[in-house]
Amino acid sequence: MMQSNALPTIDDVASAAERLSGVAVRTPLISSPRLDEMVGGRVFLKPEPLQRTGSFKFRGAYNRISRIPEDQRAGGVVACSSGNHAQGVAAAATLMGMPSVIVMPKDAPAMKRARTIAFGGEVVEYDREHDDRDAIAGEIARERGAVFVPPYDDFHIIAGQGTVGLEIAEDLAARGLVPDVVVANASGGGLISGIALAVKHHFPEARVMTAEPAGFDDHARSFRSGGRERNNRVTGSICDALLAATPGKLTFEISSRIVGEGVSATDEEVARAVAFAFEELKIVVEPGGAVALAAVLAGKLDLKGKVAAIVLSGGNVDGALFARCLAAA
Repeated sequence: MMQSNALPTIDDVASAAERLSGVAVRTPLISSPRLDEMVGGRVFLKPEPLQRTGSFKFRGAYNRISRIPEDQRAGGVVACSSGNHAQGVAAAATLMGMPSVIVMPKDAPAMKRARTIAFGGEVVEYDREHDDRDAIAGEIARERGAVFVPPYDDFHIIAGQGTVGLEIAEDLAARGLVPDVVVANASGGGLISGIALAVKHHFPEARVMTAEPAGFDDHARSFRSGGRERNNRVTGSICDALLAATPGKLTFEISSRIVGEGVSATDEEVARAVAFAFEELKIVVEPGGAVALAAVLAGKLDLKGKVAAIVLSGGNVDGALFARCLAAA
């Protein structure tokens, strides 16, 4: 396994793509004439709700878990997640014939908890505001001899998530297009840093940007200050998938160099984006998966005359919350 402080390169993203071939879904790039008309440019959407387990998280989880040496697999794996990483880890571990334990917040969506169990994971709950999830996971790892699988700050996790960007670059190149901007949702930063590695390799002039919930824009603030800023709260947004306290150490080493800018969207704007994806694209997107689209729809990015790729990062949403988003919009 790689050292914990090593940073992946484009070669490692390409290696992850080989590892995921035939296992993960190569999601398409789709477009909406109405969206193009609204922004005055060409917008391509990467629908990771169509990915195995319903989000991009399966990519990194499988790339990481499948590389665990045979002699370290008996104790299985343990992970911390509000739901999408949980499902990715549970599904990947099951595919590899390994048990998995997921440390999950009590307020995680019921659907994400149920799906994690359905994919073969054992769920251990904690309180976001009072418990230390890393300490809980660490104790489980010691007791069971399990391998900890981080949600984002890991060499192979970042490389696996980078396959999203590699596919975007390859598919745009196949169309003879050069992206002006690529926007992806950010929490701990595994997705955006991996995407940036791939996109900037193929298109050095492209802007790569984060999208975060308003009030939880730790990446954007960190880019401005030059250091890893923390959010003041750990709850309070419908975007439950994007509530990491601060950018990851490894992920920020990458994103601070080749991303460096971000946008945010309010819960109301996110709800409208969820409804837009359902009504116009016929895709179910969870709030945390729709922030980048929300920023576009809210006019926070000038895409007139430009080519843009927007990542819809996940679609695991409770029916009740989904209905509220549609009603609010």
